[in-house]
Order: sequence, then C-alpha cells, then structure tokens
Amino acid sequence: MSNQYALILGVSSGFGKSVALALAKDGMNIIGVHLDRSTTMPDVEILKEDILKCGVKADFYNVNAADAGKRNMVLDSIKEKFSSEKDATIKIMMHSLAFGSLRQFITDDEKDELNQKQLEMTLDVMGSSLVYWTQGMIRRGLMKAGGKIYSMTSSGGRRQIQYYGAVSAAKALLESFTRQLAMELGKQDISVNALCAGVTETPALSKIPGADKIIANAKQR
Repeated sequence: MSNQYALILGVSSGFGKSVALALAKDGMNIIGVHLDRSTTMPDVEILKEDILKCGVKADFYNVNAADAGKRNMVLDSIKEKFSSEKDATIKIMMHSLAFGSLRQFITDDEKDELNQKQLEMTLDVMGSSLVYWTQGMIRRGLMKAGGKIYSMTSSGGRRQIQYYGAVSAAKALLESFTRQLAMELGKQDISVNALCAGVTETPALSKIPGADKIIANAKQR
C-alpha cells in the first residue's frame, strides 16, 4: 500500500488517533488533520513518531478543519504531493472531528444558554464539514473507485442527553449527510458509511458534563 493514504480528520486523539495507528501498522500512509495548542503538541509528535516507526509516511496539518481556507490549503498540498507519486490516492477518509458546544438550550440566565454562534459552529464542525471535505477531495481527484469514507457518529444522535443538544443535532445531521453522499458517490464505486462505536472513553467524552453517568449507564445496558 505504498501509494495509498488515509486522510484522518481529528487525528490527534480518540478514534482518529487509534485508527491512524491501526492503519499505519497495516502499511497505509497517514495524512492527519488536527487542531492542537502547544500544550498538547508533544503528544501529537509522539503519535507521528509511532506512525513513522511503522515504515509509512506521515504528514500532519495543525489547522482548523472547519476553516474553508485551511481546508483548501491542505487539499491543494495533498494534490501537489500526489503529482510526484505514481498512482497515489486517498484510500480512506475518516471524519472524526469532536469540537462542539456543550450547553443547554434553556437556562435561568440567558448568558448560560446555547447561542446561535455556538450552535452553528457545532453543526458546521461536526456535521457540514464532512460534505465540504468530501467535495474538495473528489473535485481534485484525490480519491478513486474503491475509496471509502467513514464518519464517526454516536447514539447521542438519536437520544437526548443533558448538555448534548447541539452535538446530538450535529450527529443526526452527519448521518443524513453520510446517506446522501453514499447515494451520490455510489456510482463512482466510493462507499460512505457512518460508524457508531458506542460509549467510549475518549478525551471528547470526558468533556461532557456527567460523563461518568453516561459511562455507568452504558455499562448497565
């Protein structure tokens, strides 16, 4: 798989990190997109080193995946890189972006409520960005027949959890976009699927208020 790449959106932690390592061990090159501050960059560098130890290539971009300019910059950079590699292709794209607002819709103090900017940001990062990255990738010819696109959803997209309202809506949106892309890209022999892994102890889960109760409830079920 020397000419095959996996584009992982949200590569530095949680599912994105685990999948990147697993694919690297199977011999697939990794292109990772992440957004980290200086305090967490040492962990990112360790991840990149672990991937390189597998004997594959690793290209990381520390950018906001929801920013249109940054997205185009990354995709243009990949296209330029592929121009010098025979038959290079993105075999897998994984959307595992976990950045959203965890606020209630209705509170006693209006300042504590989810506002329009926070809601739209959550929907954009965790839902709509799947469409934009896919459009840009396909338009540039970076993925060919046989390619696979995966989005990470959650059971929270179908049930209500305290403080999870905006993310729940984003996951429902993500699933709808996944189905639409699957329908449209099927004729190109590109598959699009949503993965629902269940409650998993990741950095993203730990940020949800009452995460310990969610974990306990999952174990009980």
